[in-house]
Amino acid sequence: MQEQSSAKRPITRRDFLSTSLKASAAAFTTGLLPKRKTNAQGQYNVLFIFIDDLRPLLGCYGHPEIHTPNIDRLAQRGTLFNRAYCQYPVCNPSRASILTGLRPETNGVQDNYTYFRETVPDAVTFPQHFKSSGYHTRAIGKITHGPAAFDDELSWSAPGWRIRRSQYKGIPSWQALDVADDELRDGQTAKHTVEVLEEIQNLQFLLAVGFNKPHMPFDAPTKYYDLYDDPITDKVPDVVIPFAHELRAYSDIPSGATPLSSTFLSQEKTLELIRGYMAATSYMDAQVGRVLDQLDTLGLTEKTVVLLCGDHGFHLGEHETWGKNTLFEVALRSPLIVSIPGQEHIGVKTDALVELVDIYPTLCDACQLPIPEQLEGLSMVPVIQEPTTPWKSAAFSKTGKEYGKRSIRTQRYRYSEFVKSALPRKELYDHNTDPDEKVNIADLPENSELVSHLSERLRAGWQAALPANQERNFATMFLPWDVNNDGVVDVQDLLLVANSFEADTLEYPKVDVNKDGSVDIIDLLFVASHLGESSNPAAPKSISMPLQHVDRIEQLLRAARLADDGTNLFRQGIANLEVLIDSAAPVKTVLLPNYPNPFNPETWIPYDLAQATDVSITIYNLKGESVKRLKLGFQAAGTYRTQARAAYWDGCNTVGEPVASGVYFYTLQTDQVRVSRKMVIAK
Repeated sequence: MQEQSSAKRPITRRDFLSTSLKASAAAFTTGLLPKRKTNAQGQYNVLFIFIDDLRPLLGCYGHPEIHTPNIDRLAQRGTLFNRAYCQYPVCNPSRASILTGLRPETNGVQDNYTYFRETVPDAVTFPQHFKSSGYHTRAIGKITHGPAAFDDELSWSAPGWRIRRSQYKGIPSWQALDVADDELRDGQTAKHTVEVLEEIQNLQFLLAVGFNKPHMPFDAPTKYYDLYDDPITDKVPDVVIPFAHELRAYSDIPSGATPLSSTFLSQEKTLELIRGYMAATSYMDAQVGRVLDQLDTLGLTEKTVVLLCGDHGFHLGEHETWGKNTLFEVALRSPLIVSIPGQEHIGVKTDALVELVDIYPTLCDACQLPIPEQLEGLSMVPVIQEPTTPWKSAAFSKTGKEYGKRSIRTQRYRYSEFVKSALPRKELYDHNTDPDEKVNIADLPENSELVSHLSERLRAGWQAALPANQERNFATMFLPWDVNNDGVVDVQDLLLVANSFEADTLEYPKVDVNKDGSVDIIDLLFVASHLGESSNPAAPKSISMPLQHVDRIEQLLRAARLADDGTNLFRQGIANLEVLIDSAAPVKTVLLPNYPNPFNPETWIPYDLAQATDVSITIYNLKGESVKRLKLGFQAAGTYRTQARAAYWDGCNTVGEPVASGVYFYTLQTDQVRVSRKMVIAK
């Protein structure tokens, strides 16, 4: 068969990234980790304390009115990071980025429902890396979001322990309860942690402990509420707070409130909630103290790296908002304290800009384990060793799946872009004069050059913000779905997988992407969901769809649709295959067979256009009578083969009546071409 012309239109990687179903870009496999397996004997243990919805409203962060003596004493023997920022101010994305060392746009986790093993199935979490290096790894309480991630056998040496949360609907937003600490969830978490430390004290361990408070509802024993009998009025915002989605489930919030209503929280209710947050924080702090006390009792303190952090910040009415999931400082800034045995500078606060994605390499560095090359953070150990060392010039965060909701924090400014949001805008805040981010100065004429500069830095990304004295060599890494190892995931990788279906021998072993012993549509979908990704900075910035492969890719797309089980993998792969097909540029106008054929009651009619033109499709019966005309209007040159682009016919005539079974013809009419094909309707 004579090969068709390879006329093609380049498609940029952003074409794939622009779909909300885009998966990760830079996952890595266990086999890509450094080959040296370190003997864990003689290295430090790790105690990782992870706290839900904790903002830096702590005594050690300059708020002496907040009773947090235990976290404060940890800060006195470690390093407190004043400017630590999450990469995504929502629970699951933030926790996934910390665990994998990969940013949300890379690991594909940008909501509370996606499981990182689905988007980056071969990612190596930091507990998994420690486990493979000889550590005993355990999880107690909330470390990950969702049961699948919590029960990840690759990461943990033994099953995790936690108390599943009760339903929040129908209960108050806060309660001062006449109960002992251990009758509530965090008290039970602390009690179990004390027991586990006793059990594993003679092992080299990494123990991750997750406390729930101060996450809502603000339930705590009465004695912690008693710490705040006098209202701390300076914490109450100077505006009444509109109803927030975060509060909707609770019984003491106005029952008629909806996210779009005009219901406001009273100042009295606002003060109650702020007091509840503080009481819940103090309750959690007491549980942290029990764990630290057990380290001391067992003689483990001088053998254990302790890292405490929150997963993101939390609005307490600032910006007329309650909760998180914004690009304001109060939602993005997290408390972060690191204590390494024998560190020279203790009780030190540093203003170095760091990110929660830096936790993974920091723990590796502190315990003398090899740092995987593919991590997207940077070890903070040099800052701990010398708190004034020059460090990152910016921290990066995002929210929403859209490409355009991103923020950069420099030493002086926070700059955010909401390019593809419902209300496109830019925001700029000068922290030297406006630390509460109340006045957006992005639109001031005198700041136009500054806005342009910060926008460029935002687009340059995290690599451009690395400190010059610490810049790592990000080595070229072959992605699992880059089947031919040419540095980019493209059409050739798809074809290599497809050509290996049912093959007896595999010329390219990587075609079995999921390593289940067979090559099938699942392997193809793994490749398709990562189309456009590259492990080589020198690789072309776009991929192309040669016309000669359109029919084959279309065939694979149909097979994927038939096998679609509704999972993220299929949605991502199918969406990217459609984008790929739509990128081809045909050399001639062609009318293609409708699908399904025979059909009942609807069909899609695909076609190719060699040039821009007005398009209509007319359906005729065997008598040559017109049954229905589809006026498609002016269409650009390209392929119109996917369901999103092909002409759609509902199987009805011009008056809306379903047509009878039988043979029909359909004709494509353009300014230059008229061509017909036959179709069959089977009722």
